[in-house]
Formats: sequence, structure tokens, C-alpha cells
Amino acid sequence: MITVRKVNRRNFLKTGIGAAAGLTLSFTVPESAKLKAQAGTGGKSAALNGFIHIGSDESVTLVLPKSEMGQGPMTSLSQILADELDCDWAKVRTEFAPVDPKLYGPMQGTFGSMSIRTQWDPMRKAGATARAMLIETAARKWGIEKSQCRTETGAVLGAAANQRMTFGALAEDAAKLPAPNGIAPKNPAQFKLIGKSVKRLDTHLKVNGTATFGIDAKVPGMQYAVVARCPVFGGKVASFDAAKAKAVPGVKQVVEISRGVAVVADNTWNAMEGRRALDIKWDEGALANLDSAGIRKMMQEQAEKPGAVARKEGNGSAALAGAAKKLEAVYEAAYMSHAPMEPMNCTADVRADGCDVWASTQIQTAAQQTAMQITKMPAEKVNIHTLFLGGGFGRRGGADFIGEAVEISKAVGTPIKLTWSREDDMTHDLYRPASYTRFGGSLDADGWPTCWTTSIACPSFAGMRNGIDFAAVQGIDDLAYAIPHIQVEYNKADPGIPTTFWRSVGYSQNTFFTESFLDELAAAGGKDPLELRRRLLAKNPRMLAVVELAAEKAGWGKPLPGGHGRGIAVTNNIGSFNAQVAEVSITQGKLRVHRMVCAVDCGHVVNPAIVEAQIQSGIVYGLSAALKGGITIKNGRVEQQNFHQFEVLRIDEMPVVEVHIVRNENAPGGIGEASTPTTAPAVANAVFAITGKRLRRLPIRPEDLA
Repeated sequence: MITVRKVNRRNFLKTGIGAAAGLTLSFTVPESAKLKAQAGTGGKSAALNGFIHIGSDESVTLVLPKSEMGQGPMTSLSQILADELDCDWAKVRTEFAPVDPKLYGPMQGTFGSMSIRTQWDPMRKAGATARAMLIETAARKWGIEKSQCRTETGAVLGAAANQRMTFGALAEDAAKLPAPNGIAPKNPAQFKLIGKSVKRLDTHLKVNGTATFGIDAKVPGMQYAVVARCPVFGGKVASFDAAKAKAVPGVKQVVEISRGVAVVADNTWNAMEGRRALDIKWDEGALANLDSAGIRKMMQEQAEKPGAVARKEGNGSAALAGAAKKLEAVYEAAYMSHAPMEPMNCTADVRADGCDVWASTQIQTAAQQTAMQITKMPAEKVNIHTLFLGGGFGRRGGADFIGEAVEISKAVGTPIKLTWSREDDMTHDLYRPASYTRFGGSLDADGWPTCWTTSIACPSFAGMRNGIDFAAVQGIDDLAYAIPHIQVEYNKADPGIPTTFWRSVGYSQNTFFTESFLDELAAAGGKDPLELRRRLLAKNPRMLAVVELAAEKAGWGKPLPGGHGRGIAVTNNIGSFNAQVAEVSITQGKLRVHRMVCAVDCGHVVNPAIVEAQIQSGIVYGLSAALKGGITIKNGRVEQQNFHQFEVLRIDEMPVVEVHIVRNENAPGGIGEASTPTTAPAVANAVFAITGKRLRRLPIRPEDLA
């Protein structure tokens, strides 16, 4: 078990990282305009939110304001820094940052695949500025011009053969200089690390067991807790008798909290045994009779009503009504659990003088704000310690599990380690929302699309503005195809199931809808799906290029083995263009995905191996959701309890995945969520190529193939 040492936040900021003296350089990382607007900054200011530390021991430490959940920012952000700094890659170290809006911005977190996108320029400028300060220091010591100096592998070299000083030797004096302005980063032609598949910095930590995940956290004097929560959404405790639970060996206390009843013990197993023995009665509330059929009926009724207009070009309704040839279809997606391998957990220590929280969290700001609300303490007394994440996919952006741990620690007066079981995780998730979406389309006399209409009924999970939830319509309202008449409407349909962001957010279901319906239009117009996309994307060259590349590498149009089919899909969901071609077969009613060929244009590539790994990860996640997943509701309860009911793709079911990266010098896009949306529609379109049947719901079930 890894022991986590408490660190006083004020002393951290005063002393920096480690004991070595050296240069600490702060720099600004801009948030997106949307985040600034939400924070009330109006996009006019940005807070310092990162530090570079060059130690006299030659170490270069990057303090990460991002979370590492397997997607690779610990390595890729360090590559950017190290390349611009010209430091020795072997000397690079990383630490997770504390929470401070003055340093790290009003919304410190890792979401939207924005780590590289938001920190590409600041990291480069920070590294270049630090390098300039080191060069100036060396030039002064040698009494020569800065132009006579250069850097190489952690040292400054002068014109003479004996003029060489390491960064560590220069760092303390360099720290006394004012940071210069306007230092230009390198020309990409000078990159030594950026664009290379260097080994990840976190791999050996995970292999040798020294990486501290949330579930590994341990602090002196802590006790262990689990929570009994109402199995019905919105329900609450009616009454409970703690006598049997307290009789279980090791159980220390039983306390009621806002979300249920917590059982506290000397280890997690004993706490779970105490929970099993707990005599508790629930007030199941208004949703006790809710089921999936009722939810679908509600959404269907909402989708048939006029909705708030998310996009309107031309006159979609009139064009559809007057079309000689038109097509209508309904697409659906079920609720989906995030199902990260590390279940929710949190360690909290609430004391009179402050609160410390150790957690695998995606949004440190939300974690701190939740703890502040419960403890009634100011921000400077609430410290969030970010640990490695055993998967997130959007789930760890929530702070419900953080709040529970803080509340229990406050109630019992000791540090508490709260652990959710897999069943807790599956039945009390914040789910990807279900969706019911009606499409209409029309074709001209030559079979080319002229009109596209969409009516979306979906819960709001990102907040409403002008009657529209932007996440519920994304992937549809930003349709990239050149169709003259487009109209997209949204109706909120919220039955009370808690929802949140899920890997690729609204695109995860909406790309399945749009790319499948586009194939329906292609078939109705007698067009090859690739040719239709080529025509409609003629003015979108980057998206068209990945379509062309994926089709070429997959051998589009070439003969396949008997019973096999190909399908194609494309999207741009996080600033990266992604196209996939799936090759599938159906044997005795069983669908098999043999090959996924993926082309991706994510702008400037920092680490190709990480890009490839994330594309593969997104595909297997998307396939699991498309072929195995699905959350259903009965009597207000989630029916799926564990992985025997909410399955994921098994090793022997994994297709061959080919990743082809488009290299260019465009601004970096995101990559962690890039490939998930296009996987399901590529598979569904391939099934149509074999069977002539349309798959219009997620997840795909065996009966859909019959």
C-alpha cells in the first residue's frame, strides 16, 4: 500500500518542489472562451496555472494541472516542455498540481480532450523562455553575447570549447533574472522530442506499483467506509436500525449522511459486511415505478413536438414536406454506464483546521468546491491531492463520491477512506443519457440530399441555454455535410436519471445517428456511401482527407470474403478529424468485427504512440458500448449490477485496428475521445452492406440482426 504524505499547501507554494534550489517559472494557460464565460472572466484574463522547476540537481519538474487517467498528458506535456527547453529527457519529473484558481484558472480539470489543445502554446513559450534565461545567465558569466550561446541536452554551450555549464549549475542565478517577453518558440523543424514516440513517463510507475491511484491512498489513523444508498433514483432513507451492523466485527460507527447511511469500520471488507447486516427501510419516492419503456414513451412524445431550434439553414420543414422523394427514420440510444476499472473512491480528512482530500478526480475545482460546501471552510483550508485515475471517461468529473467521503469524515471525526463496490458504481453512476431522435431527409431527382431535419429528445446534462442543451445536440447541429436545407430541434426529456458527460459526450450517440442516416440517404439515392461523403465534404478538406485515407487503406470497393461487409463513418468532435472503416461478418446471427481501419488528423502530433494507443482505446470503448453495453431501468432501479450484465469486449472479440495518422502543422486537436463516436456507425453501416437491414438503436442486440 502506498502511503500519501500530507503536504501543507502554503508551504508548497513557498518552497516549490523538492529541496533543490533553482529556477521556478510560472506561465499562463488560457482556458477556452466558453469556460471563461462560465467563470465570469469574459475571456479578458487568464490565471497563472503552471510551474517549471529546474533544480540544481539537474532535474526538470513539470507541475501538472491535468489528471493522468491513461491518456498520456504526463508524457506529452513534458515532451513539449523538454523540447523547447532543450533539457535532458532523462531528467524530467512530474508532479500533480494543487488547486488554486489564481495559478491554474477558474476550472482546473481534465475533460474535453483539452490537455494538449490548451497547453500547446503555453508549454512551448514557457520552455523557450526558461531556455532564454539560462542562456543569458551563462553569457553573463562568460562575458560573451547571448548569440554566441546555444543549448544542448540540459546544458548551455558557448563559443569556446571549455564553455559549458549545465542547467542545474545555472538555475539559481537564472531565477534572479526577470522573465523576458516575446521569446519565440522553436521552428517545428528544430523539434527533437515533439513528434517522436518517446517512452511514457508513467509506465514504469504503474508496472512497479509505485503509481498511487485513488484506491491506493492511505493516511495515518484513517478508517474505512461504504455507503448504503437508496436503489431507486431520488429515494431517501425512511428509517434504519444500526444494531446488527454494529455487531459485525470491525464496525466502528454507523451514521446517516445526505445520500444514505455510511458504515465505518477498520477495513473495507468489514464495512461491507456491516452494510449487508444493516436494517434499513427506504422511501423510494416518485420514481419507484419508472422503467425503460416509460422513459422511451416520454422521449417519443417529446420528439414529436416542435422544439427549440439549434440550427436552421434554408427551410427544412417546408423542403421536406414538399419533397418528391423523402426518407424518415428514428434512432435511439440507451443509458450507458462509464464503468471505469477503478470504482469510485475518495479519502478525506476533515479537521478543525482544514480539510484534505485524496482522490482520482478529473475536475479538481469541483472536488474542492464540494468539500468547501460541506465543511463550510474557505478554499485556502481545503486541499485536493490528485492521484492517478484508473479510468475516468467523464465519470470522475463528478464530485458525488468526494462529497460522501468528506461528509463521513466530518461526521465521525477521523480520516475516512470511502470505497464503492462495482455494484455501487454500476447502479449509482451518472450515466450517458438516453436519446430518441427523429430524422427526415429528401433527395433531388439525381439522388443527392437536399434536406435534413432532426428532432432530438434527450435529457439535459450540460445545462440549458435558450431551450437547448449544447451537449445533447452536438454531432447533429454541427453537421459538416453541404446540404441546402438543415433544421435541428431539441426537446428536453428528463425522467430523473442522473446523467453526465461520457467519453465523446453527445457525439457518442449522435454520430451514430447522423452517419447511419447519411448512409440511409446514400442507399435511397443509389449512391455509394464513400462517393456521397466525397461530394458533401468537398469544401471540408481535412475531413474529406481522412475519409479518403481510411477508405484507401481499408481497400474500399475491393472484393471481400463471402459474408463480409464494409461500413464507413467520419466526424470532427474535439478538433480532430477521424474516419473509420469497419469490416464485419455475421455468422449464425452473431456479429463479428474483424478489422477497424482508422485515419486521424489531430493537427500537430506530440507523441504518435500515444495517439495510436488512444485511438485503439476509443475504438474498443466504442465497440463495447455498441455491442455489449446498455443500462435499463425497472421499478426505478438499474437492472445491471456488474460486468456479467454490463459486458465489455473480450480479448478474443477485439478486431485488428489499423491507425493512420495525418501529419501536418495545424494546431493540435484532442485525441482521447476522437475515435469513440465513429466506431458504432461504421459497424452498423457494414451490417447494412451485408444484410440490407438498418441498425437504428444502441446497443446493437442479436435480435436486430435477425
